[in-house]
Amino acid sequence: MKTETLLKLKPKITLPKADLVGLKKSKQITKETTKLPQPTGWRILVLPFKMGEKTKGGILMGQDTLEKQQVASQCGNVLAMGPDCYRDKSRYKQGSWCKVGDWVMFARYAGSRIKIEGGEVRLLNDDEILATIKNPEDILHEY
Repeated sequence: MKTETLLKLKPKITLPKADLVGLKKSKQITKETTKLPQPTGWRILVLPFKMGEKTKGGILMGQDTLEKQQVASQCGNVLAMGPDCYRDKSRYKQGSWCKVGDWVMFARYAGSRIKIEGGEVRLLNDDEILATIKNPEDILHEY
């Protein structure tokens, strides 16, 4: 999945499959982001970077390979931050290390993995962020 589509999550419209007697059709709109866990305390919700399905040489990679790359990924996009992130002025004298929408680097096995439809997200502590990066495709992703 391309990073642009991950950042622009479109709302889903859910309609009943059949007309039910006495009920009006539901036009309830739910956003995909409402399904994600909201971080508490000093935790950060990160969506790990997922490589494209095709290599530069045009080889299509299998789904297992893509999943292994995402699990072993050390880069991710910050989706949400808990209310206490970077509030400790004695530890973070220069302020926040990252913000929502930033690409960040973290240790390979850092954080808690949470399975979602289409992959996984990670909950990291605010001090587990190692660096911010401009483009995750500039980093060599191996597993």
